[in-house]
Amino acid sequence: VQLQASGGGLVQAGGSLRLSCTASELTFSTTQRAWFRQAPGKEREFVAAIRWHGGYTFYTDSVKGRFTISRDNAKKTMFLEMNSLNREDTAIYYCAAGNGILSSIRDARQYNTWGQGTLVTVSS
Repeated sequence: VQLQASGGGLVQAGGSLRLSCTASELTFSTTQRAWFRQAPGKEREFVAAIRWHGGYTFYTDSVKGRFTISRDNAKKTMFLEMNSLNREDTAIYYCAAGNGILSSIRDARQYNTWGQGTLVTVSS
């Protein structure tokens, strides 16, 4: 199974983008999916996650109130709606899927399937 991330691009500060992450197989089933990002010269960091059954969501503090993670269960697709973007949001965004435990949902080691990444560039 592969994950395909899309929706990145160049946007002005204050603008919005919507990222999508689609599994190559509709039968793909995992406990949780997440978005991580890696900015130039920085380590990969957790952005948001969603428990697939129940839809519980989790965010890193810097994106709370600006980003919304959601999923379409029938299409096995996950979304990240990003609003009020700023330059600090510039990064490659990766989607990931796994069957980890809830207490470690922000830990990248809990995810064993990763997408190829989509670049988000926010200009001032």
